[in-house]
Amino acid sequence: MNDYREEVYRLMLTINRCTGVYYEIAKKMGVKENTLLLLDILSDKRQHSQKQICDDWHMPKTTLNTIIKECVSSGHVVLLTQRKSKEKLIALTDSGQIFADEITQKMKEAVQRSMEKIKKEYSTDFILVFEKYVEYLENEYTNGWER
Repeated sequence: MNDYREEVYRLMLTINRCTGVYYEIAKKMGVKENTLLLLDILSDKRQHSQKQICDDWHMPKTTLNTIIKECVSSGHVVLLTQRKSKEKLIALTDSGQIFADEITQKMKEAVQRSMEKIKKEYSTDFILVFEKYVEYLENEYTNGWER
């Protein structure tokens, strides 16, 4: 069996570097990293449930609650009640959309330029490959481990 520790180590270091870039962007824009993430998620102009955000982004519910409370009190986010569900939906207010656009604009432009370079030099197939790696890893962890 091949030992892939070095490859996985490089992969994890790269993921951590990427996360670090987003941390630095948030710091430069004067917001918390998770606030930047929430603003970016909500900037698609759709409503999202707290559960969906927590599940999709592996963010602790308490962390998201804190960020939402801060954004509600600043007038950037509104909580909407759903019919037939006690789960509230989260959406940007009009002023929140303007704020989110201001905060995320440079980041989105940098992401766009970076992905254009990747697509030109290589391809975006690495995303599919990484998704498949994570799927396999989740399956190994979920189905193959016993305590």
